Amino acid sequence: MASIGTRNLAHGKSDAEDRLIEADGHLVDLNRACGGSVGETIAIPELLALVSKSREYGLKLSRQFHARTLEERVTAWVEITPDTGETAGCDIAITGWETEPLVAESPANLAARQMEISRHLAECTARLDPSQNVMSIETDAPDLVEFARIAGEGIGQPWTVFVEIVGKKRGQPVDWRALDGAKCRIPGSARDWTVALEPLGQPAPGSSGFVLHLSADQPAGDVSGSAQDDTPSLGRDLTPVLRQPINRIIANAETIRTQLAGPLRDEYSDYAADIASAGQHLLGLIDDLSDLEVVEAEGFTTAPDRIDLADVARRACGILGVRAKERGITLEPPVEGETQPAIAEFRRVLQVLLNLIGNAIRYSPEKSRVWVRLDAMDEQAMVTVADQGHGLDDDQQAKVFEKFERLGRGEDGGSGLGLYISRRIARAMGGDLTVESAPGQGARFTLSVPAGDGAG
Repeated sequence: MASIGTRNLAHGKSDAEDRLIEADGHLVDLNRACGGSVGETIAIPELLALVSKSREYGLKLSRQFHARTLEERVTAWVEITPDTGETAGCDIAITGWETEPLVAESPANLAARQMEISRHLAECTARLDPSQNVMSIETDAPDLVEFARIAGEGIGQPWTVFVEIVGKKRGQPVDWRALDGAKCRIPGSARDWTVALEPLGQPAPGSSGFVLHLSADQPAGDVSGSAQDDTPSLGRDLTPVLRQPINRIIANAETIRTQLAGPLRDEYSDYAADIASAGQHLLGLIDDLSDLEVVEAEGFTTAPDRIDLADVARRACGILGVRAKERGITLEPPVEGETQPAIAEFRRVLQVLLNLIGNAIRYSPEKSRVWVRLDAMDEQAMVTVADQGHGLDDDQQAKVFEKFERLGRGEDGGSGLGLYISRRIARAMGGDLTVESAPGQGARFTLSVPAGDGAG
């Protein structure tokens, strides 16, 4: 850290409206780096707060303040004396100055953060194979319903045949890097869309396919144009409306937190992280309430298909791998090559496993392990998620699948609907969701569904 301790390193004056009317040396340079200039309001946030306090209360202050530029973090000592003369402002003397270079975040980390923002903003998500052919597609946007239906019927075709890439001819996809960040137009939507392609697989990005994120450049208006019944529905009517602004809140908070738009004081970055976390929690509540409406509807059914529980479990572990790593938890999915054929709806099984594995990560101690294991018995295929957490006593096990029960493990948790919804989904697929646990011995949640050919 560079350090200068000479007295009166810089000097300045402010007026009655906290404008910097005189400045020299380090003070004028730092104020300019923070976006201000002489004659304008002081642009250094902590210094402005001190000057305002000194002027308002007529106090002489001698304090430390901090600031950040694009290249460095500044810690300075300032003496502020109220001016009782014509200016009615303050005399500002910088008497100490230290700087510390900012460590630039790696391009890989910046790219990862930008992709996280793209995920939050996306109103349409599609899973693509390594050739960028559509494997599945989902959307919450009313003006993309027809597009998603057509693309869903065109499974196996390149996603680019269903959209118009601005500046490119419609047809076979080019290298994914040339499409990442491109603008596109989608039939049936009056909005412009931005493409984000998330490559999957190592060591070659995209070797395991891609996730396509489509985000709109403007909010959706009343684009549904559908005459539904007059009864408001959280799942049908409110969820798409609520998700969009919340996703934008999260994305903007992440932009602030990661300082992609410019330098920021650490405490403001922390505030933005809190906003993003609260937004994520609210989004989870909305999703749970929407799912609750679906699973409690009369005649709720799933769409059974031939799936491999091992493949679904490995995908779930892959999705939650970063979250586990952040807590130092080792995720052990089924080993490559292991299979467990089953008859169930892929999307619903993935939903249940994400909930089970997410809970295991949330409630397990740091540096512990979470196992995902397969089994089969009595024509049922099973997948078990086991953790090394505090476990559940008999009373907690009796309540854990009840609506709004939050596992009885303190305030850190979700809506208390995840396990209730997961069990209803499991039973709708002809299976069940059960728990085995004991205090201090972790918990084992087992999802069972009808076995497919080859199980037994």
